[in-house]
Amino acid sequence: MAAKRAGDIMIPLNKYPHIPHWFTLRQAVAELEKSVLEINGRSSLPRALLVFDEKYRLLGVVRRRDILSGLEPNFLHHLSVHSERSPLELDVDPNLAEVSSGTLSHTMQKQAEIVISEVMQPIGASVASDDHLVKVIHVMIERDLNLIPVLEDGRVVGVVRSVDVFHEIANILL
Repeated sequence: MAAKRAGDIMIPLNKYPHIPHWFTLRQAVAELEKSVLEINGRSSLPRALLVFDEKYRLLGVVRRRDILSGLEPNFLHHLSVHSERSPLELDVDPNLAEVSSGTLSHTMQKQAEIVISEVMQPIGASVASDDHLVKVIHVMIERDLNLIPVLEDGRVVGVVRSVDVFHEIANILL
């Protein structure tokens, strides 16, 4: 395998979108909507934001699905997404009668004021900038992560995304 290191394929912190923990879901949506990553001549949209505290310490990551979950009306939270039943075997929830476009919009506007620290995911793992690509892959698979912070001297200097790891593997295989 190539001798690439995490630092070789990471996106530097100053180029990856990040927000303070007190931002609202609305502000996080705005940050994701305006962010575009330009990596090696390719453009992509970030799927997550890094979340920092007042002392610029990394607290967590908020993914698009975390934001969507935070915007979801409260009465849907008890429903399991991982049901083994067929999608056609839905129970009728009397609360669904409340869902009209106006009600849903009003609910989401209200939910959008939730602070991001309530829906973010804590950091599950990190790698050092001199860690080999194999270790990055191992950590991603073992922890089921798509984004890993890269550290130098205990400070976050960037992130490695699974799409960038996959691109490196494609360069080896193809």
